[in-house]
Amino acid sequence: MVDRRTFNVVLLGVGFLFIFTAFTTCGNVEQTVVKSLRNDSFSGSGFFSLGIIYGVFSFSNLLAPTVVTIIGPKITMFLSGILYSGYIGVFISPSTWSFYLTSILIGIGAAMLWTAQGHFLVENSDASTINRNTGMFWALLQCSMLFGNLYIYFDWRGRTEIPGMLLFYYSILSFYSGVYGTCIGATTQFGEAAKGLIGISGIMVGIGEIVGGGLFGLLCKNSRFRRTSVVFLGMVVHFIAFYLIFLSIPNDASMVFETTSKSIPYLTPSVSIAMLCSFLLGLGDSCFNTQLYSILGHVYAEQSTAAFAIFKFIQSVFAAVAFFYSAYLLLMWQLLMMVILGFTGTLSFFVVERLQNISVELEE
Repeated sequence: MVDRRTFNVVLLGVGFLFIFTAFTTCGNVEQTVVKSLRNDSFSGSGFFSLGIIYGVFSFSNLLAPTVVTIIGPKITMFLSGILYSGYIGVFISPSTWSFYLTSILIGIGAAMLWTAQGHFLVENSDASTINRNTGMFWALLQCSMLFGNLYIYFDWRGRTEIPGMLLFYYSILSFYSGVYGTCIGATTQFGEAAKGLIGISGIMVGIGEIVGGGLFGLLCKNSRFRRTSVVFLGMVVHFIAFYLIFLSIPNDASMVFETTSKSIPYLTPSVSIAMLCSFLLGLGDSCFNTQLYSILGHVYAEQSTAAFAIFKFIQSVFAAVAFFYSAYLLLMWQLLMMVILGFTGTLSFFVVERLQNISVELEE
């Protein structure tokens, strides 16, 4: 029989699956949708919206630990879920002011949601189960990448514009980072299939996330060996994906607003390569996230709320900056920045892991 703490982790994962089935593809296709809506009454930018979300997210993390401590993680997550629903609901009848207002509100909700989630996950784990529970939660969460993106693929095939009436159905869709999906949708060489491929890309990202979460969170037993090895693997996998994207995706794909890309990549764009890159992006992301959650839950078991708030603060600051510059920087410069930051982040993880091992050895 499954113990109560394991059941709580599964329930947490299922709850996040439903929330992010609405939110993940929304972000994945947001810039593409917004481009189809641009007119005299609506002038919003999907990248700016995501930048606002993560900017507000970052500073709201300063208050999140206090809120979680006062009202508890369960009520915090419930109220945050309502704010997520409000953001998705804006796409039923979009307007510029409501689009940006709900971007601010969901940024606040995201800080509360993820800080409460980290607290609740650690609360239902111990040193022997934190790796398993992290992988279990991550795999369930990333299943949200499959359902909404599958709808996107079947409904958007052959479309060059996205009718406003279809936005109602985005309330049942999911989200991933918006830039790569936008690049695929703007790649001229993919023709009429380009918009539908955004959905398949999201599905492949989700498969990579699920595979990584299951493999590295559930099957690996040696925590110390696993964390450094898996993070290094994540860096290598991401670097391979960045290089293939650099070669096969037009350099101006992320900057195109009204038409499709004009530049010619080094290699002829290939659907199979683009989908492979999506899978590698998801796999690499799961490598980093499962290990970050694992080390935070292990080292800061008694101060999990504050630890996860600081972690999300730093993460969301860089995400906000990235979304703001995405509309202005060519793809090659964005990839270069990710390579530099990816290497720096991996090196930092190795240093923290080594210091933790030294601390444990001294205590023994």
